[in-house]
Amino acid sequence: MLTQRVWAVYWSATGTTERVVRTVAAGIAKRLCCSCESRDFTLPQSRETTMEFGPGDLVVFGTPTYAGRVPNVLVPFLTEKVRGAGALAVPVVLYGNRNYDDSLMELRNILEEDGFHTIAAGAFIGEHSFSRTLAAGRPDAADLAVAETLAKETARKAAALENFPSQPVPVQGQWPLRPYYTPRDRAGNPVDIRKVKPVVGEACDGCGLCARLCPMGSIDPKDVRNYTGICIKCGACIKNCPKGARTITDERYLYHKTELELGYARRAEPELFL
Repeated sequence: MLTQRVWAVYWSATGTTERVVRTVAAGIAKRLCCSCESRDFTLPQSRETTMEFGPGDLVVFGTPTYAGRVPNVLVPFLTEKVRGAGALAVPVVLYGNRNYDDSLMELRNILEEDGFHTIAAGAFIGEHSFSRTLAAGRPDAADLAVAETLAKETARKAAALENFPSQPVPVQGQWPLRPYYTPRDRAGNPVDIRKVKPVVGEACDGCGLCARLCPMGSIDPKDVRNYTGICIKCGACIKNCPKGARTITDERYLYHKTELELGYARRAEPELFL
């Protein structure tokens, strides 16, 4: 089958998913000698229009893992406004060193239902959105080398296809999908941080970068201390603030963050599915 164009399509609040997806897509395009384009659907306005693909397209499609699943705030866009129409796809998820649980299977299934044919997949590690020490600096050079391997094997597989695959690419996960991961304290009690939001310190100079970067459009650009919607703890406003003025001080959040950093300090490794 002839691949005419490769796409890097991603939601990436802090740039980790973007780096992996772009690496894979560029590597495939280079090997198949075709063009490579990108679609970033991180910001709210980018999710207002439909994304349409078709035969001849190969789409590397990436999202982060939130609580072991595809972020639930993205599911309406992914199921209603993304159309594969026979395009090939490579689902990719990133997770913050704990586990990707069922996120890759969920993303693969969504893409298949959207009309894509999945031919390869990967789960990669990125610095956790809550932390600067958990999987710090990842994806790193070793991770991107694995991404290049995924590109090479995907290109080889795509070039050899004569017909659309009859089955989705096999991936790790459980079906039916498990519930979203729930943080718990050491006594087993749930730790609910869903309504927790960052606070703004005196260092803030009101530049408005956080409002421009918020994937939910939840920070008031006229008063960046004011929230107009939900916070999904993606880290975009905290990690990108040039003054380091935004932080989360909620004790439940800090407890969960510390437990993650202590419990998952080992180096998790990417997994590929071909």
